[in-house]
Amino acid sequence: MMEMLRSIPIAPKALPLLGHFAALSRDPWKFMASLPAHGDLVRIRVGPITMVVICDPELTREVLRDGRTFDKGGMFYNRFAEVVGNGILTCPHSEHRQLRPLVQPAFRSTRLPGYAQTMTPCIDDVTGSWYDGQVLNVMAEMMAFSCRLAMTTLFSDALPQSVLPHAVSDLNTVIGGIFRRMLMLPPLDRLPTPGNRSYRRASLRLRQTFREITGRRRATGVDHGDLLSALLTAHAPGTDGRGLTDEEITDTMVTFFVGGVESVATTLAWALHLLAQHPSIEQQLHDEVDAVLAGRAATHADLPKLQQTQRIITETLRVYPTGWFFTRSVTTTTRLGRYTLPAGTTVVCSPYLIHHRDDLYDHPNSFAPDRWDPRHPQPPRTAYIAFGGGARKCIGDIYGTIEATLALATIAARWRLTPLPGQRVRPAVAAALRPREFAMRLTSRSAPPRSEVLADGVREFEGGKGVVP
Repeated sequence: MMEMLRSIPIAPKALPLLGHFAALSRDPWKFMASLPAHGDLVRIRVGPITMVVICDPELTREVLRDGRTFDKGGMFYNRFAEVVGNGILTCPHSEHRQLRPLVQPAFRSTRLPGYAQTMTPCIDDVTGSWYDGQVLNVMAEMMAFSCRLAMTTLFSDALPQSVLPHAVSDLNTVIGGIFRRMLMLPPLDRLPTPGNRSYRRASLRLRQTFREITGRRRATGVDHGDLLSALLTAHAPGTDGRGLTDEEITDTMVTFFVGGVESVATTLAWALHLLAQHPSIEQQLHDEVDAVLAGRAATHADLPKLQQTQRIITETLRVYPTGWFFTRSVTTTTRLGRYTLPAGTTVVCSPYLIHHRDDLYDHPNSFAPDRWDPRHPQPPRTAYIAFGGGARKCIGDIYGTIEATLALATIAARWRLTPLPGQRVRPAVAAALRPREFAMRLTSRSAPPRSEVLADGVREFEGGKGVVP
């Protein structure tokens, strides 16, 4: 296999034995963004493992559209499957063709207004509980916020409030651990280190939580109008009434929880940070939400009027795509561009890499939501892959976009967030492109009465904290 791959240029600065491990561990985004200068396909090494990074948008589209030849697999999905099982995100092509039609009804367009209807009161409650002058640990607060939304819209009352802080903690452990374990070669991944033990505990606890939820809900037989009920009652056409098994539902629910909570929380955190760095764009957002919402919580009916809010979400996902890379495994020897890839080759697709090519975007490192204004020339269709593509495109892309749009619009209608001085906001090296912890101060845009605070000056909100200095 290696002989066939030698014609593909290798990324520079590979170290003996380690390969590009150091670059991927230190600043993987800078490393990825540098690769297109070396070719449409570029080899990288992590220890003894060789992978091929797809740097061209058209070739990336070809990989995403041909799920049979470029099947789910490789280091990323093998590690992700440790947590989510054989769900819709990680299952092979042959099983995905049977599973997706069973899950798809839960995301029909007719169901989305109902999901949004349950989101709005939750968003209203959370943003209404904040108080003027409060300092938020932004990523922690957005994780707690997103978890509450997931609990309400995906699982209704199935996830007890007492479980929520543990679920947030386990989710943080898992997201932080997947990338580290991806770069960890056997047998190091099986050693009883503190990191490996906490990762395994978190993974097992998450799966057990959702296994119990599924079993309880199936036993009651009550339709709560949420995603879990939709999965329990789903039947694909032409399957003689076949539905999803409890294990398939558990895998799917864990997938949606891990992916959905993380992506919405991360997108909101980055959006709030970026808006604070760009006052003119923040003002455009405030003008829009003031005209549409006048301080109330956003609803599904408001979405057509929240165009600038949606452009901000789209641009945030371009600059900081939550799923910044993913892998595929070549199932049969095939031609991709000018090169032949043997069966068993791991290929890497990177939305971050594609989104930061200066031949696809003017000033790709700049935050410019107006680039998505339909009155302006639009980037090529292949230039934006925040949700993947082809038959394996994220099934919850519209759902997640609605959730993030409603949340950001409501936050902006009520609050201005300003960063504390002396902070440098940087991405954390993890499977998801999330920011490291940073804090912002809330200033009410309508000056309501100050909320009551705890005597010790700390007001707790589920998984996050707001501290009054």
